[in-house]
Amino acid sequence: MSEKPIRVILADDHALVRAGIRSLLGAMAGVEVIGEASSGEDAVELAGRENPDVVLMDIAMKGMTGLEATARIRQRQPQVRVLVLSMHSSEEYVLQALRAGAAGYLLKDAATAELELALRSVMRGETWLSSAVSRQVVDGYVQRMGGDSGSEALTARQREVLRLLAGGKSTKEIAFILNLSVKTVETHRSQIMERLGIRDVAGLVRYAMRTGLVPPEG
Repeated sequence: MSEKPIRVILADDHALVRAGIRSLLGAMAGVEVIGEASSGEDAVELAGRENPDVVLMDIAMKGMTGLEATARIRQRQPQVRVLVLSMHSSEEYVLQALRAGAAGYLLKDAATAELELALRSVMRGETWLSSAVSRQVVDGYVQRMGGDSGSEALTARQREVLRLLAGGKSTKEIAFILNLSVKTVETHRSQIMERLGIRDVAGLVRYAMRTGLVPPEG
């Protein structure tokens, strides 16, 4: 009956902050802290070695930033969810985190209950944004895209398939990374094209770049 615990790595350059978060997570059922990193470089190395379910990532760290570390982890381990923890609520920071591949953005002054909700949401493949930032991000996104909300029609799994497709992965590679059958990936791709009204992979790549699912140079 018992489920596997959510295996978490903490990445923050302040030891007291890490200790506080570890204490909070330790009180949550089904959550296990498997390591701590004090820099972006350490977070990337530790994630590669321990293969966590979630990395709780601070943005402002000396050396490699949390955003850089997030991008590297997501590039090397697409199955790892990165939940950014930040004191910054501006749209710019949030969008940079999402473009880097973060599965969520949580403000450091959030309630303990929100931390747990965010963890469990990203584990389900959903995107979590603290309520204080979500509305301004959505408003800004819609304004820039001229009201285009096509990506909202995609499920979390479809967005993941689209991100990997746009990143140059083959159907077989995507199936392996996401632990799906090739047929299931092909079905997702067909549904994505139908929902977005795009008929070729090149069009999907352009769409993914335009909406920030992958960086323009990706």
